[in-house]
Amino acid sequence: MRDYIEERTVDIANYIVENSATVRQTAKVFGVSKSTVHKDVSERLKTIDKGLSDMVRKVLEVNKAERHIRGGLATREKYRHAK
Repeated sequence: MRDYIEERTVDIANYIVENSATVRQTAKVFGVSKSTVHKDVSERLKTIDKGLSDMVRKVLEVNKAERHIRGGLATREKYRHAK
């Protein structure tokens, strides 16, 4: 694996853990696609740093569990401003 990919993967993982960020937010900050972020943290990170991989997985599981709530709030705000 190329050095810059490993470095990006670790940077992305640290950002997610420190900020409890979603994949979408992280992709926007790093200027890469959601697919790239997901591949970095779900596949590449396991071979680089298993402990960090576990921490990222926990944050992403929380985000996944809460996403339906965030979506509902966003829809509510959308229609609140439409009136």
